[in-house]
Amino acid sequence: MEITRSFDILEAGKYTYENRTVIAVKQNGKWDEYTIERYSQMAHNLSYGLLAMGLRPGDKVANISGNRPEWNIVDMGIAQAGMIHVPIYPTISLDDYRFILKHAEVRVIFVGDKGLYQKLAPLTTDLENFVGIYCTVENGEIPNWKEVLEKGKQHAHEWVDELFKIKAAIKPSDILSIIYTSGTTGVSKGVMLSHKNFLSNVEACKGLFPIEQGDITVSFLPLSHVFERMVNYYYQSIGASIYYADNLATIGDVIKEVKPHIFMTVPRMLEKTFDKIIAVGKDLSGLKKQMFFWAVTLGYKYNEVHNSWYYKIRLNLARKLIFSKWQQALGGRLKLIISGGAALQPRLMRVFWAAGIPVFEGYGLTETSPVIAVNHPASPGNIKIGSVGPIVPNVEVKIADDGEILMRGPSLMQGYYKNPELTKTAIDEEGWFHTGDIGHLAEGKFLTITDRKKEIFKLSNGKYVAPQLIENKLKESFFIEQCMIVGENEKFVSALISPNFSFLHDWCSRHKIHFENNQDLITIPEVIARYQKEINAVNKELSDYEQIKRYRIVSEQWSPQTGELSPTLKLKRKVLYERYEKMLAEIYCHSKQTEVRETNNN
Repeated sequence: MEITRSFDILEAGKYTYENRTVIAVKQNGKWDEYTIERYSQMAHNLSYGLLAMGLRPGDKVANISGNRPEWNIVDMGIAQAGMIHVPIYPTISLDDYRFILKHAEVRVIFVGDKGLYQKLAPLTTDLENFVGIYCTVENGEIPNWKEVLEKGKQHAHEWVDELFKIKAAIKPSDILSIIYTSGTTGVSKGVMLSHKNFLSNVEACKGLFPIEQGDITVSFLPLSHVFERMVNYYYQSIGASIYYADNLATIGDVIKEVKPHIFMTVPRMLEKTFDKIIAVGKDLSGLKKQMFFWAVTLGYKYNEVHNSWYYKIRLNLARKLIFSKWQQALGGRLKLIISGGAALQPRLMRVFWAAGIPVFEGYGLTETSPVIAVNHPASPGNIKIGSVGPIVPNVEVKIADDGEILMRGPSLMQGYYKNPELTKTAIDEEGWFHTGDIGHLAEGKFLTITDRKKEIFKLSNGKYVAPQLIENKLKESFFIEQCMIVGENEKFVSALISPNFSFLHDWCSRHKIHFENNQDLITIPEVIARYQKEINAVNKELSDYEQIKRYRIVSEQWSPQTGELSPTLKLKRKVLYERYEKMLAEIYCHSKQTEVRETNNN
């Protein structure tokens, strides 16, 4: 059957899944696996329960949880009752929760655990027509979502005909979800996405990758993010089984256990995986260590096309001796990994491809549901390392005169909720969405992102600097977890560096460098000299005006929980500028010279 609304997946699933697992999560050491029948029945009971509680089509329901089958059940139950799903990250601030819940006029909230319930319950007193907040994890002290399911089950006979009429009346163009962007530059915007927006993107991506009915995938990127959500619809529409890792600590174990054919990731997860692999290599000795790093160096030289016969001979040997162990650590039967959300270091893409683990980088935004372009193996010549790939079918892209990427197509949002003026600013009269990203089409085909339009800054000498390019080069260093390039209206470029403290601690241990804490650690001359070496190496690849003249190492590790990063691990530049205002003033005012590290490019 044709899938034109998200919940059509449940009906189609009777044929694509039969008795196979659709979604699963580990409970008390065992996999709790949902068949399509169980999944569909629970979604219907949720729909009946919400209707019985007084909700009607168009009402907003929030869902704040990690990746679990309950997330999907809530999603489908909301959608087929004509209500609007407002997924929210479990890690944002109270102020962000307060704004989103009130702005969206949420009537019911589902949360993933007791901690979230206790955090959010006090915020609901200000919500108009609010019905209740329910926890999807068992806890006798607080309302549980099973109350809604049971209410639906008990009153199903009263609502079955009404639900049938509601489902029949829902059009593909109706709003399915309002997703609030992570707000790296200010207040979050509510992006209105229809059934058609999501499913047109699913259709655009079908056939690009060798994913088949019966394949197994591991899902760990937040379902509240547009990327993983669209991909979950994709998996379900073709009959792939989804196994959830409901927290980051369990990802490795889940991958080893279920042996997935595919999973989605963000660059930082791949970087951390690679760091762990390298750490294992550093612990080797003698010939084994030499062979390990010979293989890694060989991997860095991999090309997507035109590897020489001599290179292929050495690569086959490296795969047999070294890279086969990498494959086994990732389950042993991976067909591919897809990376999105931020720029992927080309060297990582090369080394994973060399290891026989194809990584495909793509690009998109919440407003575009999300995929605009992606490298893919559907036919020869559609992969270019360093780009985000060709434009997907049914999407149009053009590059504006100032280099901004413009997009048009059926996956483009319906607009920003309660903000028609902002919608008009984002989508011009010809229907082109202005992404805010700067890029070009390499070889007339491969979309290549160079920076964010709003983040490019001008030095006092009139030269423009694209900070992301420099930041991505710096983050190739094992010593650097995150960094921010600064220098707007100043004479030179500087950097704030948040170290990879795990790697740095190991390095200090190997070099017998002692320290009391991270604040003490970043003042040690040997550590400063090591970071100087990393910056000098990057400066050699930059134009004179782009080179980092001064820098500061900070003692804090940046994260979404501490506020410096968005939930998708993008820099919150405004927050960072405010947090390190004094440090930046010291750099550019030349005060406290003992605390300012100047680079030596000799």
